[in-house]
This record gives sequence, structure tokens and C-alpha cells, in this order.
Amino acid sequence: MSNRERSIMSSFDFKKGSVQIGYSIMLLALLVLAVTMLYPFATTIFSSFKTNQEIFSFPPTLFPHQFQWSNYAEGFKYVDFIRPLWNTLILFGGNAVISLMIVSLAAFSLSQMKLPFRKGVTLFFMSTLMIPSATYMIPSFLNLQSLGLIDSYWAFWLPAGASAFNIMLLRSFFDGINKELFEAGRLDGASEIRCFYRLAVPMSIPVFSTLLIFSFTSTWNDWYWPSLVLTSPEKYPLASVVYRNIIQSFNLTWNVKFSVLTAIMVPPLLFFLFFQKNIMHGLNLSGVKG
Repeated sequence: MSNRERSIMSSFDFKKGSVQIGYSIMLLALLVLAVTMLYPFATTIFSSFKTNQEIFSFPPTLFPHQFQWSNYAEGFKYVDFIRPLWNTLILFGGNAVISLMIVSLAAFSLSQMKLPFRKGVTLFFMSTLMIPSATYMIPSFLNLQSLGLIDSYWAFWLPAGASAFNIMLLRSFFDGINKELFEAGRLDGASEIRCFYRLAVPMSIPVFSTLLIFSFTSTWNDWYWPSLVLTSPEKYPLASVVYRNIIQSFNLTWNVKFSVLTAIMVPPLLFFLFFQKNIMHGLNLSGVKG
């Protein structure tokens, strides 16, 4: 008998009828899920090239009869993207820096340091994930108002340093790093901060890239919270400007609205494609090879 290691699905498994049926059902379910997720994107993209009459035609069609590139030129006349785009990048930069500095240090402490009541603190953070975000939106607004942070970017940056989800995500990654690395560093006289920056950070590129993707996507798509805490229109991020000037506009046709929505979908996709290479490349960094 061969000593070759078997994967999850080997050629021997596929000879069984039950495995073939189960595998076919899983592939069909994945195909249906992919179609349901990609269809709204396809509808938005192709509708941006249609005439307004084609969008409301019956029976509906996915592809336009003729591509109307003028929809994009018409859409960009109604929104000045330069200032809102800059505001969005400022918000993302602050959220990313605070998340990578404060949240990562908290996660490292819970994972690699012998803290009193560490399990209780971890359980407390995990329990907050079960609370719907809508329930603490008003208390967060009142706290920021009492601190004088309304109409300030700190209304975004300060909550970014208290993300329980990011703490748990980083902690689970740090738990997978071999603890002998940090023990060796401590024996050589390295402090905990030095162990974090010289050992943990270089091996955490995959999870940091994941956090950057989450942070950029949430900042790029968030329009409701900026509408609550920002009172100066010149500070609005791109999503809020698009919602106020494009989505809520009664003067724009739907094909022009779809063109603007298609244009603002491109940067998050490019951001993900850029950082997903770091995720795939660094998946093996948390282990120690013999």
C-alpha cells in the first residue's frame, strides 16, 4: 500500500456514488450562491450602459442593445469626486493606523502575555459581538457629543480603536504563532513591545492585509454614520455624497445613477485584488519549519 498522503477528496473517494452525489450538490449550491451574488453586480454594470427606457423595458434584458458611454460623462457632472474621495482616504488612513496600532497591541496582549483575568476579558470582548450595532449607535453618538467630537474625524477614528471583531480576529491569528519564538526572544532580553514589533508584526502580514481590506470596504461604503456625526458637507466621504446627490436625486435618470454606482465599485475591487496577494503569500508565515 502506498504511503502517499491522501487529500480531503481523493480518487478513491470519488469512486463512491454517495460522494459523487454529495460533491455534485455542493457544486450546485456554490454555483447558485455565486449567481445570486454576482447578478446584482452584473445588473448594475450593464444598466450603466443602457438607456433609461431599456432599464424599465419588459421583459427585462441583462445586456444593453447599444453601449451608452455618455451616461458616465453625465453622472460625473453632478458629483465633485475630488474632495469626497480625499475625505474618504483620510477616514480610512486614520481607521487603519488606529486599528493596526491599538487593536493589534490589545490582541497580542490577550494572546501571548500572561495577564490576570485574560479569559474573562476575552469573553467580554466576544460577548459584545452578539449585540446588534443599531442598539449602541445612539449611545455612541451621545458619548461623542459629550466629548465634543461631533463633526470631527475623531468620531470615526476613536471607535475604530475599540473594535471587538478586529481584536478577536488578530488574537486568533496570534494564537497560531509558535509561542517558542516569543520565549526565545524573551530569553535574549527582548521586551514584550520588541517581541511584538520584531516577531509578531512581520509574520502577521496576512491578517493585517485582511484588516485593511475590511477597513477600506467599510469606510468606502459607509454613508449612514457620517450622515449622523458630520454636519459640514465639505467633510462628507464619497458614499454620503453619492447617496445625497445621486441616490436621492429625482432629477437624474436611473441609467446615470447606475453609471456612478459602477464607477465607485471599482476602487474596492482593485484594493482587494492588490492586498489579497499578501494574504495568499503569507499564509505559511505563522509556522516554524524544521
